Amino acid sequence: MIGFVLRRLAWTVLILLGVSVLVFLLMQLVPGDPVRTMLGMSATAEHVEEVRHELGLDRSLPVQYLSYLSGVLHGELGQSLILSQPVSAILFPKLLNTVILSVGSLLICLLVGIPLGVIAGARQYSLFDRGSMFLSLAGASVPVYWAALVVISIFALQLGWFPTSGMYDTRDPGGFGDVLYHLVLPATAAALVPTAVIARMARGSMVEALHGDHVRMLRASGVPERLVIWRHALRGVMPPVVNIVGLQIGYLLGGIIFVEVVFNWPGLGGQLYTSITAGDMPMIQSGVLFIALVFVLVNLITDIAVALLDPRTRKAA
Repeated sequence: MIGFVLRRLAWTVLILLGVSVLVFLLMQLVPGDPVRTMLGMSATAEHVEEVRHELGLDRSLPVQYLSYLSGVLHGELGQSLILSQPVSAILFPKLLNTVILSVGSLLICLLVGIPLGVIAGARQYSLFDRGSMFLSLAGASVPVYWAALVVISIFALQLGWFPTSGMYDTRDPGGFGDVLYHLVLPATAAALVPTAVIARMARGSMVEALHGDHVRMLRASGVPERLVIWRHALRGVMPPVVNIVGLQIGYLLGGIIFVEVVFNWPGLGGQLYTSITAGDMPMIQSGVLFIALVFVLVNLITDIAVALLDPRTRKAA
């Protein structure tokens, strides 16, 4: 197991280095002059060259990349071209808000998707199975921004149960409870597609597990069906489910960008959208790097969790 973890860590480091190269080249490939964007069109050529020298943009690409990588490792992500503030000071608070939304969405995925799939698989071909899988197929086909608009229209505008936007009431913040109240709709919209995918995977894995020889032996031995499903068959369900959950977290991060924009949630996705429209490349670089870092680390944790649940995967790695 230690060797497996070390191999995965080595691959993770190489992938992160590759991601850092791609993110760095992102700024070089985008047309336009970032210094001119920062200073405005009225800046003189001498001033532009002076700022370019101060930022190190007149050096060779390898030297610029090493300087960029060193800054990333020390938490120095540069300065926003539009806001003229350190990128880290802007993004770190936004990142915390995105984590809150992501955790809320992930909890919905796990608490709804896994039990729904397990129960549907245990009642194969029943009305519940067909109905839940039809709904999950429909849910997996829905664009996340459309789902966000639908839940706002129904539960905020028509029923008035939840607020339409924001992370808390700006006029009278109510603490943790107020954040949870504002979290319900965006977390639900972001979790819709991943929950549907997880439910379908859990259902398929449960059907396969219940047709295994060990389950037949347990039933023949008189073990209650409830224990067969939730204690024994569920063990065979968890490795593929954990694997698909790790993949869906990556999809969740992508969908959260749209959800934050629709719900005006003050997170990383909303800031990244604003930076893209404004052409603020240091902010875009750092935002993409954060998302890639989380995605790679989640996949590392997922691989280790699957290896713990199913030792056969260690030899295949």
